[in-house]
This record gives sequence, C-alpha cells and structure tokens, in this order.
Amino acid sequence: MARFRYRMQSILDIKLKMETQAKQEFAAAQIRLNEEQERLAALRERKAGYERRAREQLMGALNCRDMAENKEAILRMDEYIALQHIQIRKAEEMVEQARKKLAAVMIERKSHETLKEKAFEQFLMDEKKQESKEVDELTSYTYGQRQKEKAVVEAV
Repeated sequence: MARFRYRMQSILDIKLKMETQAKQEFAAAQIRLNEEQERLAALRERKAGYERRAREQLMGALNCRDMAENKEAILRMDEYIALQHIQIRKAEEMVEQARKKLAAVMIERKSHETLKEKAFEQFLMDEKKQESKEVDELTSYTYGQRQKEKAVVEAV
C-alpha cells in the first residue's frame, strides 16, 4: 500500500504554529486584563480604607489637617480608579483583538485540516480502486491460465 502524503502539509504546520502563537497572545492579554482588574480591586480596597479612616476621624477628636489629608487621599484614589478603568478598557480591547485573531487562525487551520481529510479520503478511494483493479487482473490471469490448462488436458 502506498503512503499518504499531503501536498500542503507545510502550510498546515504553519497554521498550527500560528494558532499556538495566537493562543499564547490571547493568554497573555487575558493575564494582563486580570492584573489590571486586580489593581482596580486593590485601589478600591485602599479607598475603602481611607473612607473608614475618615469615619473614625469623625467619631474621635477632630484634627483638620488629618481630615484634609484623608479627603485628598480619597480624591486621589478616585482619580487612580478612573485611570485604572481606562487601563481595564484597553486590556479588554486587547483581549477581544486577540480572541478575534485566534478565532480567525483556528478557522484557517480547521479548513486546512478538512482539506487534508478530504485528500486522505480520496487517497483511500484511489487505493481501493487500484487494489480492485489488481484483484481483477489477477483473477483474469488465473482464469486464463485455467482455461489454457483445461485446453491442454482436453487436447491430450
């Protein structure tokens, strides 16, 4: 039996490498998004700490300077949180771009795999036809030999 060789195997290999690379890029973008979300959570926690401190200051002895500094810290945290939301949106866009790229590369790879499968099926069909042809030839030859032997035996 002949060996199956896919003509475009090198292209399929490249598509597989591209898919692996796209998966890595997607994973990196997702990790970055997670890190940005963790930063936002840390900023919110820090702001909540400043707010708790402000409530505690209101219950104790009033110190205007501490209260002003705490209020300024809360305002800074609001600014940092707003900036972090922008960073998160950018990271989400990067994740979405990486996801779209990955989807496109996967579609290309799957289409090449489908072509390979069809080529393999055609190869199997061709092999069956060739085998059937050989069996028919062998059967015809064997039948012809028997007819010759039979004619020789009858002639004797």
